[in-house]
Amino acid sequence: MLFDKFLGREGCRLSTYAFANIYIWKGLFRIFWAIVENNLCVLFQDKIGAFFYLPPLGKRQTADLIARCFAIMDGFNLNAEISRIENVQAEDLEFYQSLGYECVSKGCDYVYHSDSLIGLKGNAFKSQRAGLNYFLKHYACDYQPFSLKDKKDCLALCRDWMDNRRRKSSDPVYRQMLQDSLTAQKQAMDNYRELRLIGRVVKINRQIKGYTFGFPLNKETFCVLFEITDLNCKGISQFIFHRLIQESRECRYVNVMDDSGLENLRRVKLSYRPVKLIPAYIVKRKPDA
Repeated sequence: MLFDKFLGREGCRLSTYAFANIYIWKGLFRIFWAIVENNLCVLFQDKIGAFFYLPPLGKRQTADLIARCFAIMDGFNLNAEISRIENVQAEDLEFYQSLGYECVSKGCDYVYHSDSLIGLKGNAFKSQRAGLNYFLKHYACDYQPFSLKDKKDCLALCRDWMDNRRRKSSDPVYRQMLQDSLTAQKQAMDNYRELRLIGRVVKINRQIKGYTFGFPLNKETFCVLFEITDLNCKGISQFIFHRLIQESRECRYVNVMDDSGLENLRRVKLSYRPVKLIPAYIVKRKPDA
């Protein structure tokens, strides 16, 4: 597959460098791609404007190539200030800075040793171990592969989860993020086979109380794409996460993506003791450029 040829290049470690993590956003963006100077370029467009979801991917980038990318975006955008390249890796910053572009932090992916997440040993994982043990002791469940017949119940669970989150926050940006996530999850479920996603559901008394999806990012890293659980089932989040990581233990690392700038999510992801924080950056023109 063409995308795999470019996305699978050595050094792509961010979770966004995967076809699945591009395709699931097609319900929110028009997605264009092209080969420009032997580089794969992926453009996202919505009612606000257009931006490059990833930097040009190929063996060689040049100043002319980046200038062409910004010219392409400017052709879509009424305001050239929103033209930008997202999800640039740290090792590429020097190249963009040398060309006079501004590089700002977008956040970071959280990466763990899979053995640590499976073993949950020591005081560092005391709370996660307690949650897992509580669930195993108090619930009889079925942990099964996802199938399309589960989609309706999974989305119903997701909407309940979203309603709970909305009641706790009036932030319009956060509420829009929840809705965007639901749209992306629908795409993932509808196309999970083609996207080669690994989906799992947890059923208690034949009712879906949790689900999760992930995929191998590369030979060394498994990526958890999303996870939704019934907030009334104590320990189910620890259980479903633990089981999925057990299944993917052939991968040395686990990437759970970023925290979307949410403090609560940041605390949860830090509590699992990441061994790496892989930063992502946004490249744009300097204000006076």
